Amino acid sequence: MSHDPQAAPTAAAATQERILSTYEQRGIEPVPTDEQKGNPLDLFWVWFAANLSILGIPLGVTLVALGMNVWQALLAAALGAFGSFAIVGVISIAGRRGGAPSLTLSRAIFGVRGNIGPTIVSLASRLGWETVNTTTGAFALLSLSTLVLGTNPNAKETPVLALVCIAIFVACTVAVSGMGHAFLVLVQKWATWIFGALNIFVAAYLVTTVNWDVVLAAPAGPASAVIIGVGTIAAGTGIGWANAGADMARYQSPRVKAGALIASASAGAGIPLVIIIGLGAVLGAGDSGLASAGDPVAAVRSVLPTWVAIPYLITAFGGLLLSNHLSVYSAGLTTLTLGIRIKRVNAVILDVVVTTIGAIYFMLIAESFYGPFITFISLLAVPITAWVGVFVVDMISRRTYHPDSLMDLRRTSGYWYTGGIEWRSTFAWAVAIVIGYLFSEAKVSDHEVWFTGALAETWIGSNGLAWVATFVIAAGLYAALGGARAGRRDPSAVSS
Repeated sequence: MSHDPQAAPTAAAATQERILSTYEQRGIEPVPTDEQKGNPLDLFWVWFAANLSILGIPLGVTLVALGMNVWQALLAAALGAFGSFAIVGVISIAGRRGGAPSLTLSRAIFGVRGNIGPTIVSLASRLGWETVNTTTGAFALLSLSTLVLGTNPNAKETPVLALVCIAIFVACTVAVSGMGHAFLVLVQKWATWIFGALNIFVAAYLVTTVNWDVVLAAPAGPASAVIIGVGTIAAGTGIGWANAGADMARYQSPRVKAGALIASASAGAGIPLVIIIGLGAVLGAGDSGLASAGDPVAAVRSVLPTWVAIPYLITAFGGLLLSNHLSVYSAGLTTLTLGIRIKRVNAVILDVVVTTIGAIYFMLIAESFYGPFITFISLLAVPITAWVGVFVVDMISRRTYHPDSLMDLRRTSGYWYTGGIEWRSTFAWAVAIVIGYLFSEAKVSDHEVWFTGALAETWIGSNGLAWVATFVIAAGLYAALGGARAGRRDPSAVSS
């Protein structure tokens, strides 16, 4: 039998062409077992691509501003990024088991009505991140236009150009997110190599501009700064993605090991995050003015020569776009989980309309958004970690989810419970949120404090551990109420 060396490449090319032309028809309904054919490497590339964003630079600068030296900042970045995305990996296990998005599976735990609260929080988180991505991506395009075409870099003075930049970013997002899972996975994989290479090029130049004597001479900060830093990174990275863990994993093969799912998320996101956050920390330590800049990303751009600034801005745009692809796809599924009866692609369009309006506000009206951005993600970390605490405890004994009950919002659903609400999980979630905010302080700057919790000055509050306390309380209270055994007596399984 002769062997054609071109047969395999041709088959691979045909497969990629088929994927690129495939439009995902499925919404939030569980994926049949015979269609779950994914592998952990797919998820590795998805999470890697989604975290190539230059928004890691201001996070790194923030660590230095907290008083850490660069070695402490790297430690905080590693613990916060790898650790928080390990949680994303744990939630991914539920996606493989149930074949449905995270918040759809959450109906089995909170009830079809009780799940509305966690779903709204999740959607707010996704829309918040997308607004930041869109705004920053549009600013990157505006700066690129200034360098290449000589246009005015001030968005408020060139509103039409600013709107065009927003429209380009949004169109590129919808083109991928609207197509669906298979298309998104393929694009994220190959785009990772392209924008990863550009990131390396820009980073290599930036490190040559750093005053290493100043960086290496910086004294170590207190241990409390590292603890706060870990929390800041966790809240700004993996915690924000935790409730999207199952969205991509629902196509994973039932044969995939749980440990492989956790490793794919943790390593896939952790590697690029530590590199980019570490770069931000080095830049911040070498230039004290960067830590006080209202827009650290733009501040970095201002010190670059044109031949580096252009690839820097292209990298910025591409990295933000890759993050937005996944976020918008997840937000579309979350929107459908609220019970809105529209097609998945229309849910995607609805979500980007909201984030487009937000981007227009931040570009043309607001003075800045990085301070509010850090505060916003810190606040959302509380209800999200409360949800994670309840969800993970339920996973202890739950191995299956009933497909029909997940999709039934009526009294006939096996997940109707009492009035549509599973009161134990909902009570544990609500109590944990209240206590978490008591330990929190929403502080944009010394002159702008949104609120201060009654316990914010305690050791837990002052060390930025409100989200940890929230997780422990939610998980502990739900377990005490019998949550760890809930999956074993799934009412939908009994009724079926």
